[in-house]
Order: sequence, then structure tokens, then C-alpha cells
Amino acid sequence: MEKSTGASNGKSSIVSGPHFAEAVAHDLEDLLAAGNYHGVKSLLGPVQPVDIAQAIGNLPMILQALAFRLLNKNEAIEVYEYLEPSVQQSLLDRLRSSEVLELVEEMSPDDRVRLLDELPAKVVRRLLAELSPSERRVTAELLGYEAETAGRLMTTEFIDLKETDTASQALTIVRHRAPYTETIYSLYVTDKERHLTGILSLRDLVTADPQSLIGEVMTRDVVNVRTDTDQEEVARAIQRYDFLALPVVDRERRLVGIVTVDDVIDVIEQEATRDIYAAGAVQAGDEDDYFQSDLFVVARRRVVWLAVLVVANGLTTQVIAMNDEVLKEVVLLAAFIPLLIGAGGNVGAQSSTVVIRGLSTQRIQTLGVIKAVIREALAGALLGLLMLLVVVPFAWWQGEGPIVATAVGISLLAITTLAATAGAALPLLFDRMGLDPALMSAPFITTATDVAGVLIYLRTASWLLSTM
Repeated sequence: MEKSTGASNGKSSIVSGPHFAEAVAHDLEDLLAAGNYHGVKSLLGPVQPVDIAQAIGNLPMILQALAFRLLNKNEAIEVYEYLEPSVQQSLLDRLRSSEVLELVEEMSPDDRVRLLDELPAKVVRRLLAELSPSERRVTAELLGYEAETAGRLMTTEFIDLKETDTASQALTIVRHRAPYTETIYSLYVTDKERHLTGILSLRDLVTADPQSLIGEVMTRDVVNVRTDTDQEEVARAIQRYDFLALPVVDRERRLVGIVTVDDVIDVIEQEATRDIYAAGAVQAGDEDDYFQSDLFVVARRRVVWLAVLVVANGLTTQVIAMNDEVLKEVVLLAAFIPLLIGAGGNVGAQSSTVVIRGLSTQRIQTLGVIKAVIREALAGALLGLLMLLVVVPFAWWQGEGPIVATAVGISLLAITTLAATAGAALPLLFDRMGLDPALMSAPFITTATDVAGVLIYLRTASWLLSTM
């Protein structure tokens, strides 16, 4: 749905936000507990729907349905669309069947589909069967598209005009259909086969001569996406062109829906959450609310990657065991292992972070893949040289001679260069293979550089001992 503002619904938007919603929830709970339902209505009257939704979500479960029932019909539908999926499902269980049906029937098609995606299949079939034929057809159509595509994300509530309409006729159409559409600020022009032929803004329509034909004032070059376009590409297109909505066409270029900017914001948040979880070696799961998940679900999400990392770190132990003779000869070498692998892991994590972010924003394409890797490798070498200025004198002083200092200095330079190169190259390789580059996250880069770093360090020390 297209989110409303204080100006659009007549409510004050001066005071709002998470802390305000928490305060409203506290007062709301007190009023409900006291049975002061008139006070509840007075309290919620000037509050924005999004803040009401958060306030209801903060209530004890037993009071959520009671608070929701005190909202008027139109406000209840809008508030429901803002609620968290878990609260939506809880309310469906507590409301009467007639209330549930009316609620689901009046929801925007895209919000209704997102709700049905969260419900058990048996409940979805029952709700679909009880919808009106027109709403059932629209919902089934959207559910038929692949998840995380423009088709699944779009809404079918938009205003389309014909080239032969006059500006005056078009304004009449807009006035008639505005209450039932997602947005009226972008108007789309189609031919008799519903092919998308043009677009114009509400401003263009209002300022046009009343007798002008739509075909004369519209723009024919229309940026659009297909129903199978990935939702991330849709988000980038809206961001690139500063659109409020983006038309969606099928394979025959027939206009079938639009994706609005509020839905894209949700996509950006969802994708960013997944990338952050992947960067921390945590499975994102099907829902984003990690902190409301069961403790065993939390452990399951994290233990898989941790098990892989434990096995990989076992290689570091094996490398140290294979070079124990060097450590026996110069015990002080062991003291610098944490410093070297820590430096390598940090440099590698930094490189992987900037490259993964560059891939996400598509800024890295302006530099080029090869140049990006070379740039990070040089940055790693430069960082290694800068750290040498502090580490080598310290190692010389601790080791009372050149052996430890030289081994530490050579290894530090090699490790930081290798770590930066790997941190840049591995996410790019995953991206080229069609895999999520965020999977090549900081924990993996750190583990790989740990193994390589220890091997480089101990081999370098062994070579120096044999030559001096």
C-alpha cells in the first residue's frame, strides 16, 4: 500500500515515532485494563496509523484484539497493514470470521499477498475461498508470481488512461477512481489491448489544456520492469529515477500493476538485513525479526556457520603443529601469532565489506572488477607498511635480535596484502558465479587468512633460521 501522511488523513504528525508509540501503548494498556473504551478512542484519535500499529503490537496479546476492535473500519484496515506479521496472525485467530473476512477483503492486494505468505496453507485456502470473485482473482494472480519478483511485489490498483481521452475527461476518471487506487500521482496510458504506451504525472494533467488529448501531453518513453524482474532491481530502478511508482508489464508489454516506493523501502530493509546477517555468518531465516525468534531457532541459525568455521580453524592448529620445531627453537615466535592473524583478519574483513557494499550499490562497476582487486591489494600492502613502523621495532626489542623482527615484518606485509586481495576477490568471484557475495563474509575471510597467515609466518621464520 502507499503509506499515508498526517496531511492526508487529517491527523497531526508533529509528535510520532517509536518512543511516542511506546508511551501510547502504556496509556492504552491502562485505559483498556480500566475498561475506559471512550478514553481509548480519544487517545488514538490524533495518532498516526503506523504509531497505533506499534502501540497495539506492544500490548499484551490478550489486549491486542480488544484495542483493534475499538478502531473504526477504515482506520482498522490501514493499521492492520502496518502490524508485524506475528501480530497480524494473532489477530486473525482472535477476531470473528466475519471481521477477518472484511479485513482481508479490504486490504490492498500487495499487502494481502504478504499476509497470506505468512499464514499456513490451510488458512490461506479458506480465506481465498471466502473472498469476493474479483479480489480472489487478483490475489491468486499475484500469488502465482515467483517470490521476490516485481509481480509478487506489485499492486493492481492504479489509474490507466487512453490516448484519446481529453485532459478534462482524464481528471474526471482520476476523481472517480482515486479512492480505490494506491497512488494518483503517476498516471499510465494504455491502448485497447492494455499495452503500456505512455505516462504522465498528475501535475502534467492538471496544468494541461482541458481539451488537449492525453496522447499529446504524455511521455512515451516509459521506464518499466517485467513481472519476473528481481525485487532488488526494482528497488534500484525506483532509487535511480526518483519514482514514486514503477509500472510492471508482462511479456506482451501489457500493464498489469505498479510497485510503489513504500514497498521498495521494505525491500531495501529486507535485503539489507539479509546481507548483514550473511556478513556475520548468521542464517537470515524466513522472517527478519531475529530478536523475537525462539532461542533454539536462534542457535540453529548460527551453529551451521560456526561449525564450518570451527572445522576451518582446525587447519590453523594443524599448521602450527606441523611447524612446532620452529616454535621450539624460538619460543617468542608464538607470541606474535595472534597479532599477525588479527591484522590479516581485520584487513580482509575491511576489504570484503567495502567490496560487498560496492556490489550492492553497483558503484564498483564504475571502477571495474580487476581494478577493484588491485586497488585493495595495494591498500593492504600500504597498511602493512604502516603497521611495520610500529610492530617491527617492538618485535626487535622483544626478540633482542633480527630473527623475530624480520620474520614478523615480512609476514605482516605478506599477510595484509594477501588478506586485502582475498577480501576483495572472493566476494567478486561469488558474484560472478551467481552466488550471494555476502556469503563470503568477514568470518570466512578471517578464517582463511588465519590459516594462510600462520603458514606464511612460520615458513618465513624457518627460512630465516636456516639462512642465518
